[in-house]
Amino acid sequence: MTGILKAQIDWIPLALGAVRPTQGKTLAVMQVSGGSQSFNAVNQMRVLGRWMRMIAIPNQSSVPKAYEQFDDAGRMKPSAYYDRVVDVMEELVKFTLLTRGASAYLTSRYSERKEELEKQQSLSVDLGAM
Repeated sequence: MTGILKAQIDWIPLALGAVRPTQGKTLAVMQVSGGSQSFNAVNQMRVLGRWMRMIAIPNQSSVPKAYEQFDDAGRMKPSAYYDRVVDVMEELVKFTLLTRGASAYLTSRYSERKEELEKQQSLSVDLGAM
């Protein structure tokens, strides 16, 4: 994984209020490399996605020797790698549709609900003292 991508991830705010901006979003990970196929970057991105409380789909893709896989117009040539990329994208759409209405439920945490309740109680006590 490049330093540029890591820097971009570092700049994502951890929380907006009590909610991480990435939590509950679906995630597909794919890699295009100039050399041989390696899943190290893909696995690293999957770990980062879990840390950011995203719902990672089970499928993933890695396209080795990218210089052989694209035509002069920049479109991916028909191949087993192309089919795999389409498979991953289809699964991403399916998981997004399945989880769209349920992401708040799926990402709800006891510790965060408890913290929010304590904040509300503290605020009501502070307002009561006025």
